[in-house]
Amino acid sequence: MSELPKMVAIKKIVQETPSIKTYYLDYSMDARPGQFAMAWLPGLDEKPFTLTAAGKECAITVQYKGKFTKAMCGLKEGDKIGIRGPYGNGFDFERVKSACIVAGGCGAAPLLLLAEQLSAKGVDLAVINGARTGKECLFKERLAKTTKEFYITTDDGSLGEKGFTTRVLERLFGEKKFDLVFGCGPEPMLKAVFGVCEKAKVECQLNLERWMRCSLGICGACAIGKFLVCKDGPVFSSTYLRQIKEFGQSAMLKSGKVVSLREFAEWRQK
Repeated sequence: MSELPKMVAIKKIVQETPSIKTYYLDYSMDARPGQFAMAWLPGLDEKPFTLTAAGKECAITVQYKGKFTKAMCGLKEGDKIGIRGPYGNGFDFERVKSACIVAGGCGAAPLLLLAEQLSAKGVDLAVINGARTGKECLFKERLAKTTKEFYITTDDGSLGEKGFTTRVLERLFGEKKFDLVFGCGPEPMLKAVFGVCEKAKVECQLNLERWMRCSLGICGACAIGKFLVCKDGPVFSSTYLRQIKEFGQSAMLKSGKVVSLREFAEWRQK
């Protein structure tokens, strides 16, 4: 792992949805599912992105949100970006025999490698992939290949079931037993997933997001309770989630001001 960005070429760009692209890089990076890398655009900024391919060819998946991602979306094959990592704690699934994955929006990105590795291990797997609309349902084809139990939910009902991922999760809990639930997506959704799991007495591991500056656990910008998302997370187990009163409630802006998750999400769009 390098603490200095390595300038690497973009080998291929894939338009995943109208607002999301995947950038395949001419760079090797070994990483566990759930870990992230820092991408740097000289003269602009550096941001964390989940790894959706790792090994001889790594890739990051980017959703258009604000100034940095707008610049990213303007890059072309052959252009160079700075990359460093991987960072953080990924998902722990060594002893898992049956699992359910719950993805919301671009939260499918950190879960893609996990689903593919669980499937390769022969884990009894169910996947719930939620999105606002069918057009924005990320990685639906690749996730569908990992299991026969694949469910899609959309807010507008344009694809799959209309409604929330938690409705499907509750239904599956009534039909079978899971060792663990893995999730990533908007934090209000994750808070609801956690509540469903607690009620059913099923442990979960959830991938959380906060604003990051250093990625090394030094600056404290990504603090959530007594933990740091970049160092202690971004994946947190139920044991840790039970200790975090800010989970599903609040987050810090770049200035250090604590705001509601809604205000935090609006700020991230700028």
